[in-house]
Amino acid sequence: MLKWLFIFIPITALLEFVLHAAPTLIFISAALSIVPLAATMGNATEQLAAKAGSAIGGLLNATFGNATELIIAFFALSAGKIEVVKASIVGSMIGNVLLVLGMAMFLGGLKFKTQQFNKNAAGSLASLLVIVMVAFLVPGLFDIAERSSEVTSEIITKSDFNMSMAVSVVLILLYVGNMIFSLGTHKDMLSSATDEHHDSEKVNVPKAVATLLGATLVVAWLSEVLVGSLEGFSKTLGMSEFFAGLIIIPIVGNAAEHAASAFALKNKMDLSINIALGATIQIALLVAPILVIASYFMGHPMDLVIRNPLELAALVGAALITISVTKDGETNWLEGLMLLGVYLILALAFFFFSDAPHSVLPLS
Repeated sequence: MLKWLFIFIPITALLEFVLHAAPTLIFISAALSIVPLAATMGNATEQLAAKAGSAIGGLLNATFGNATELIIAFFALSAGKIEVVKASIVGSMIGNVLLVLGMAMFLGGLKFKTQQFNKNAAGSLASLLVIVMVAFLVPGLFDIAERSSEVTSEIITKSDFNMSMAVSVVLILLYVGNMIFSLGTHKDMLSSATDEHHDSEKVNVPKAVATLLGATLVVAWLSEVLVGSLEGFSKTLGMSEFFAGLIIIPIVGNAAEHAASAFALKNKMDLSINIALGATIQIALLVAPILVIASYFMGHPMDLVIRNPLELAALVGAALITISVTKDGETNWLEGLMLLGVYLILALAFFFFSDAPHSVLPLS
């Protein structure tokens, strides 16, 4: 159904390299081009999940999907748009747990009265969301504590970055530990009850992996185009780059994760949850730390300090409500609607707040 959108890939190339069209047209065309690629990645993920189980299938979808987000962030970081990168990280996390998971629960709930999933697996991921809250709250509180003391802004900036580098190492170690736990030592406990029925299916694993890789490479190029047209797109529509980085780019960058809705409609809620929450955990425990470490070598040091209180409140609120709706091992359309409602409230807050002066505080 979405295959006709592939036409926007050559259209984007034409607009970017031949016609040098307006940034708004380029941005919209690039965004539409990513949609069918996300669907393709979703189909490949389903094939891999049928062969290897929902845990590995969800991990692969999250990994290739977050590769897009990581690439977008690298281009923005190299351009010195540090606050946009931070906003996109926060936006990706709340987008995954509220928009992606909420839409999957809502649509799946409309088709099925209730949907069951492995609450042990969901509980493990939900526990990691608490770690995510701590990981982003502590650097912010650390920054506030420093600014209350009599030290120069240069020292504060250096201390914030050193603290963020140390936290990044801890987060990466936690991510590795989670991989060992979920794919190794406790694999059976966290597997889906339906996984055992798919082991015999004939799946072309190399083809599925190649499809994911190929789609990711094309999305990488489209991501570069997207970031390059961001400023012009934002100005044309009267929105700040902050809002675009927090809401617009994550929706596009998380396109692969929106396949979670398709799996929910097939009553594969375990896979939907593994994609949505797994992608969130991967962004917080792997993507963000990698960006912090890479920023040092790129000449644009980025810390993990979130200075906008609305962003911190969004992270905490998203984590708490997600933990609430995933604790019992089953879901329905109302729980999905609640997640979507919270996301809409946050999006409206960020949109109106973006018009205020100094909506994003400077790094120093």
